[in-house]
Amino acid sequence: MKKPLTLNVNGQDYEVEAESNRLLLQVLRDTLGLTGTKEGCSIGVCGACSVIIDGRLVSSCLTLAAGCAGKKIETIEGLAKDGKLHPLQQAFIEFGGFQCGICTPGQIMAAKALLDENPKPSEEEVKDWMSGNLCRCTGYYKILESVMAVVNDKIDPEFAFRKREQTAKIQSLDVYKSVAKTS
Repeated sequence: MKKPLTLNVNGQDYEVEAESNRLLLQVLRDTLGLTGTKEGCSIGVCGACSVIIDGRLVSSCLTLAAGCAGKKIETIEGLAKDGKLHPLQQAFIEFGGFQCGICTPGQIMAAKALLDENPKPSEEEVKDWMSGNLCRCTGYYKILESVMAVVNDKIDPEFAFRKREQTAKIQSLDVYKSVAKTS
């Protein structure tokens, strides 16, 4: 049986109806359309579904949505403000901290939770904190480098994320064709 529920996600209240056993991950993705939070292992060990609730990093695949009423939920979609990327998002682009993109939102949310708690962690503290987020692309060095770039104020203040149309060669036809168009 579905029950009404008010969730505050990224500073906005959402009125939803959800079963008492519905997971926060499911409500974020399926009900609210916030698909940045990814499902990885479904048992709370990979970190892909990491979100911040009332300042604490949590696995949304283990968290009941009903238990989040009245709490402040932060997802990857809420980090950019006024068209400007959060410094961690920018650093992950500048320093190559993202690979395939499955773990990236969880990695960024974990790093944000750390920097909210400790703005100047050591490299060892970052490694320890981030150990709860797995990357199948084995790109841990670039992830660490990206977080440390924010810690050490090494991100480019003039950085402007630009979306562009990309082309790819279709080898069998030997022609170029648009494969991704963003505006």
